[in-house]
Amino acid sequence: MNYFSSDFRLGILGGGQLGKMLLSETRKLDIATYILDPSKDAPAQFGASKFIQGDLMDFETVYNFGKKVDVLTIEIENINLDALEKLEQEQVKVYPSAKTLRLIQNKARQKQFYLDNNLPTAPFTRFENIEELKDTITKNQIEMPFVWKSAEFGYDGNGVKVVRSISDLDTLPNVECIAEQMIAFKNELAVIVARSVSGQISTYPVVEMEFHPEANQVEYVICPARIAPEVAQKAIDIALKVSKSFDHIGLLAVEMFQTQQDEILINEVAPRPHNSGHYSIEASLTSQFEQHIRAILDLPLGSCESKLAGIMVNLSGAENYHGPVHYKAMDQILSIPGVTPHIYGKKETRPFRKMGHVTIVNKDMNKAREIAQQVKETIQVISI
Repeated sequence: MNYFSSDFRLGILGGGQLGKMLLSETRKLDIATYILDPSKDAPAQFGASKFIQGDLMDFETVYNFGKKVDVLTIEIENINLDALEKLEQEQVKVYPSAKTLRLIQNKARQKQFYLDNNLPTAPFTRFENIEELKDTITKNQIEMPFVWKSAEFGYDGNGVKVVRSISDLDTLPNVECIAEQMIAFKNELAVIVARSVSGQISTYPVVEMEFHPEANQVEYVICPARIAPEVAQKAIDIALKVSKSFDHIGLLAVEMFQTQQDEILINEVAPRPHNSGHYSIEASLTSQFEQHIRAILDLPLGSCESKLAGIMVNLSGAENYHGPVHYKAMDQILSIPGVTPHIYGKKETRPFRKMGHVTIVNKDMNKAREIAQQVKETIQVISI
């Protein structure tokens, strides 16, 4: 099929920052791209060949959108899967498939999938709702502290909470959830696996993630991870096994814990471009966004090799600021060699909302980390 400067149409469900960055690759190749997103202010609306505003969880909206395109992909998992299944039955190519997404969309189902496929993960218990969880705690059948996770609709640190006492549950929604054993870990790691329609597979280097203690959001992504080669290989091997088990097409970001004993446990996965791969835009021979396009269109995969050490710093809304966004001290970070900001196009800021990221590349990892800290301490995402 001729994808370039042709009548071919690629559809993307979701028009947030990931969709916007995917469009930077489709525009390079002159691939016509349609976007569906519920917000009229979606960051990806301006770069698309056609933007349609609509509910991603509504069957008719997703189905009708899918009929307009030749290949359909996602930048968010919370979409109507029944519509995707019907589109697949009518020969629309959907990557990742509805079957894969159904396993991943619900965290309780996702965790059970790991157990069923002998994939290492932290022990957990599934609950229908908070009331059932509280009852289990009062009967001393679960050990605290533990990590509470909403089974559905969690994102960017939302839907996750460390529970240290039963009163911590009082502010949580009464929905299906899991209680996961807290793991004493050295590092949080991630590996992105690319898998094409015809089965070509490639992996990006293992990255190390540093999280904000309050928001539970990634603050820094460091590539390559500062871990022993044998631990890195173990993480890659497990990520490849996870990829094979899910039988996904496109990208699969596998988040993992490195325990104190250097074992690797799977935390969760995302079947799309991921925050842990943003560094690749500047630091890799092939960015994760270009790689996703190559994989779902069954083009030869590009090299995942890094050109330089890369660190990504997330730009999140500062605490106590709501309203029209202002990036304070942007000129100062732009004056630093090897620093590239990416602004997502969200006009309104609020505490901990992801507003952009900054990539730092350098031949020296220690120097890159030093500059990343400088960037983090300099720029502020505030409101006017």
